[in-house]
Amino acid sequence: TPGQAGSLVTWTLIGAVFGGIVFGMLSDKYGRIRVLTWTIVLFAVFTGLCAFAQGYWDLLIYRTIAGIGLGGEFGIGMALAAEAWPAKYRARATSYVALGWQIGVLGAALLTPALLPSIGWRGMFLVGVIPAFVAWFIRAKLHEPELFVQSTVQRRSIGEAFRLLIKDKATAKISAGIVVLCSVQNFGYYGIMIWMPSFLSKQMGFSLTKSSVWTAVTIVGMSLGIWVFGQLADRIGRKPTFLIFQVGSVISVLAYSQLTDATAMLWVGAIMGLCVNGMMGGYGAVISEAYPTEARATAQNVLFNIGRAVGGLGPVVIGALAMAYSFQVAIALLAAIYVLDMLATVFLIPELKGKELH
Repeated sequence: TPGQAGSLVTWTLIGAVFGGIVFGMLSDKYGRIRVLTWTIVLFAVFTGLCAFAQGYWDLLIYRTIAGIGLGGEFGIGMALAAEAWPAKYRARATSYVALGWQIGVLGAALLTPALLPSIGWRGMFLVGVIPAFVAWFIRAKLHEPELFVQSTVQRRSIGEAFRLLIKDKATAKISAGIVVLCSVQNFGYYGIMIWMPSFLSKQMGFSLTKSSVWTAVTIVGMSLGIWVFGQLADRIGRKPTFLIFQVGSVISVLAYSQLTDATAMLWVGAIMGLCVNGMMGGYGAVISEAYPTEARATAQNVLFNIGRAVGGLGPVVIGALAMAYSFQVAIALLAAIYVLDMLATVFLIPELKGKELH
């Protein structure tokens, strides 16, 4: 049923929040590479098991556990990149990690219409096993960042790493600001990307192929935005770059909500994607610079996944507003959350460009 289908997405995100928190703490304790490998294997194995699901409940279990693995990957990868690159290139390095996410989404958007008719939905889940093989390559070829290795003498317990996120008033203020930024990011992303293909299909008459083209063009815009953000943030600073993209988000979302022409929706969608999702290029650097090595992966995963939990409500809220009013009204109201984003950036987030990690 539609309710069950929606719950599969929701429980995957719930698993991701749980996995992000747990694996982030484990990574600060036991190492980036080791724990990253665990998360990838968990995600791949249970994604593969979805291909053999016999009904709703076992599919729900597989998806939730796959989500647990998924939740750990992102923040650990961010911490790993931040610790391995010099300060002057840090925003660019973490933006490349975020780009990996978008490349995966783009690959899925292009592969699904091509492969689904021939291998079916079960075959598509089996494709998800491929990352398990990548995990072994990662384990064999990478080593822990020197910064992490040097800090092992003062490695804290898992619980202490969590407490470092709110150790004093200034740190708690930064943590609150980052949670707001990550919540808005995920709310906008999931609210737009989960509902838009359905809206284009049902109300605009887009075919599956045309909807996939829209998704692909929007994701290309998102990817370009992430790359641009990383370049700008290393040159002019984190806060100015966030504010530029947030203003762009307000303008482009409002403009998009007024469109009815399919071609215009395609191109303005790319611009909206650039602004709305480009900010993904900045969180890794800001979070890495705000917290010490013994709590860095915990911060990346806990704060981003709290945002993911709040953002998971995006599809529900957008869907409810679309039913009560219209999809255009729902999208227009998204603009308001980016104003909240700007306030959090100005008053809660410090400028940390060029800071040496410790």
